[in-house]
Amino acid sequence: MAGAYDDRDGKIWMNGQMVDWRQANVHILTHALHYASSVFEGERAYGGKIFESRKHSERLHFSSRELDFEIPYTVDELEAAKAEVLQVNGLSDAYVRAVAWRGAGEDMGVASAKNPVNVAIAAWEWGSYYGDAKYKGAKIDIAKWKRPSPETIPVHAKAAGLYMICTTSKHAAEAKGCSDALFMDYRGYVAECTGANIFFVKDGEVHTPTADVFLNGITRQTIIRRLKERQIKVSERVIMPSELESFEQCWLTGTAAEVTPVGQIGDYNFEVGALTKGVAEDYEALVRA
Repeated sequence: MAGAYDDRDGKIWMNGQMVDWRQANVHILTHALHYASSVFEGERAYGGKIFESRKHSERLHFSSRELDFEIPYTVDELEAAKAEVLQVNGLSDAYVRAVAWRGAGEDMGVASAKNPVNVAIAAWEWGSYYGDAKYKGAKIDIAKWKRPSPETIPVHAKAAGLYMICTTSKHAAEAKGCSDALFMDYRGYVAECTGANIFFVKDGEVHTPTADVFLNGITRQTIIRRLKERQIKVSERVIMPSELESFEQCWLTGTAAEVTPVGQIGDYNFEVGALTKGVAEDYEALVRA
C-alpha cells in the first residue's frame, strides 16, 4: 500500500462497520479537529498477531477517561475489530492505528458532552520508523520545547493534543538532518523523544528517565522487564542533560520505533554496542515468537 493516506484501497473499521478506505471521513465541525478531544494507539502486528494488543486497547480506554469521555466499545470488542481489520485487508506484518474522538454534534465550543464518541481502526504496511537509522544509529536533535507538568495536562494519556510540540520538534530536527528530537521536561530533566522513550548505557548498567511526566510506553515496559530477566541492572531515575556526555550507548523504544539505536544526540556521540544490539535482537525475537 502506498500513496496519500486518504487515497488508498482497503477497509477501515469505523463505529462497528467496515467502511471503504476513501469513505472513512468525518465532518469539518468534528469537535476533535478543533479542540483535540482525541486519543489513539499505535500498534504493530507481526505474523498476523498484534504485540501486546490488549494492553493497547486498555490504554485507549484509560486515555479517553483522562479526556473525560467513554469509548462505546469494550476492550473485547476493540480486540475483535482489530483482528477483523487485519483479516479483511489481508495484512500480516502491519501497523495498526486505533483512534477515538469526540465527533460533530450539538456542541461546538470547548464543552462537548452532547457530542457522540467515534472510534475507528485502520491498518497498513509500514517499515522501519527511522529508516536505516534502525541499524546504524539515529541522529537526534534537542527540542526547544519541554514536556509539560502533570498539573497542566493529562501527561499519561496517549492524547492527540500532546503531540503538537512533537510535530513541530520533529520538523525542526528533520530540517537539520536528524531523525528525531529529545525533549527535556519542565524541570529540565531528560524526558523522551517525540514518539519514543529513551535508554542509556554506562558501565554495563542501563539508565532511563522516570516516566512521571510522559507516557510510560508499552515497549518501554517490555524492554525493562526483559533486561531485568537477563539480570541487567536498570535504573529508572532523574537524568540531567549534563550526563549525556558520560553515556556510552543509547537506544529508543516505541511501538513504531521498536528498538532503534542512537548514534548521536546534539554534540554527544554513542556507540551502537553489543548491549544495544542484543536488546534489539531480543525484542525482534519476542514480537515474532
